Amino acid sequence: QVQLEESGGGLVQPGGSLRLSCAAPRSIAGLVTMGWYRQAPGKERELVATISRGDTTNYADSVKGRFTISRDNAKTAVHLQMNSLKSEDTAVYYCNVKTIYGMDPWGKGTLVTVSS
Repeated sequence: QVQLEESGGGLVQPGGSLRLSCAAPRSIAGLVTMGWYRQAPGKERELVATISRGDTTNYADSVKGRFTISRDNAKTAVHLQMNSLKSEDTAVYYCNVKTIYGMDPWGKGTLVTVSS
């Protein structure tokens, strides 16, 4: 089973920044899309941002202009730079990857809390 390693969550004040990272095993083959989703208390999991192998990006309207998704040259790690954070960004953030072989593993999640 593919293990995704997430890092970078924590507590930040409104207006602050955080950077999330997620690494997939370098041995994983056929990566198509890497992305971040989040789930706030009492809400369903929602898409935050995705990036394709060709570096096409997709963002939720609520984070456009504030969050930036990127991936490393080896294309097995994905990062989410989050700026101008708001209290409504508070959630558990999950990393997800999709492969051409139908694999769709999720990370365990990292908590982001935006509070003064």
